[in-house]
Amino acid sequence: MGWWEVNADTLASSRFVVSPLCETTATLMVLERNAPAHPAERRWLDCHGPAYRERLAADPVTALLTPVALGRHRWIADFLTPVPSREGEAPGGAEFHAELAQIRGTPADTARTDLEIAHRGPLPDTLLRPDLPERIADLLEWVWREIVAPDWPRRRRVIETDVVARTGRLSRAGWAAALDDIHPEMRWLGGNRLQINTRDFPPRRLTGSQLLLVPVTPGKGWISTDRPDSHGAVPRNAVVYPCSGTLAEPERAAAPQALARLLGAGRASVLVLLESPMSTTHLVATTGQGLGSVGRHLKVLLDAGLVGRRRSGRSVLYHRTTVGDLLVRARDG
Repeated sequence: MGWWEVNADTLASSRFVVSPLCETTATLMVLERNAPAHPAERRWLDCHGPAYRERLAADPVTALLTPVALGRHRWIADFLTPVPSREGEAPGGAEFHAELAQIRGTPADTARTDLEIAHRGPLPDTLLRPDLPERIADLLEWVWREIVAPDWPRRRRVIETDVVARTGRLSRAGWAAALDDIHPEMRWLGGNRLQINTRDFPPRRLTGSQLLLVPVTPGKGWISTDRPDSHGAVPRNAVVYPCSGTLAEPERAAAPQALARLLGAGRASVLVLLESPMSTTHLVATTGQGLGSVGRHLKVLLDAGLVGRRRSGRSVLYHRTTVGDLLVRARDG
């Protein structure tokens, strides 16, 4: 079992991070593996997959490089997943290119070593060349420009909604509750031990380092660690995890028909979304409804006892009550 020893000082310096590069890398993984997890992802791949395959067909070296770098053998090349270095200091595009520079600047020898580990052996002769970091960076830049950037405002709202929900859970029940459902294999073991996965890896001590939690909207995740030769003052480790929003579902998930008939479609969609606590602002962004409409829906749902509310810092978060849960989970008649 792979677990980390995480002391109180490490947890105290931990934070959630929004990373356009991690979002783009996770999107590239979905495109490359072409194995949809649900019907919405199938529709998304049908939309974007042809252009991606055309891009690779025009660049056979990158087409061979990509599955190796992305962990065809379950290990992603380390240079492809640097720990996010900044958050919220620039618009998404500028932030993305600042993060991408870490990949683009990887020394050729370092990239080759990382790729051989991911490939579990020597690389094909076609990949014995010095420009591999530049090629994978160019592909990530294409995915960002053509697919992620046009959809970044929506994706960022989904990511921020996940962060709001988890920080609320953290304030109510502590780190164990906030971390336990990030990944099926990840859970708090007690005694300063955080299980990362169920693989047979030796334990690691994170004392004196920082833990970053990085949500992404695709259903992909990985672990990133600063290299030993990193010049940062504090070593950093990142857990990239799928957030609670749904990947690439351009249309919002519809409420069950029976619930929509009972409450009205708008009010039912608000109730369905409140499985995780959300603020009014996030509900407006996620539903596409106006502030006044969301406010009226919330008042009716509060009066009916289907939702509750609590304060988290400066935000007021709304959540489903037990009665609301029962109503949403009832079978659609």
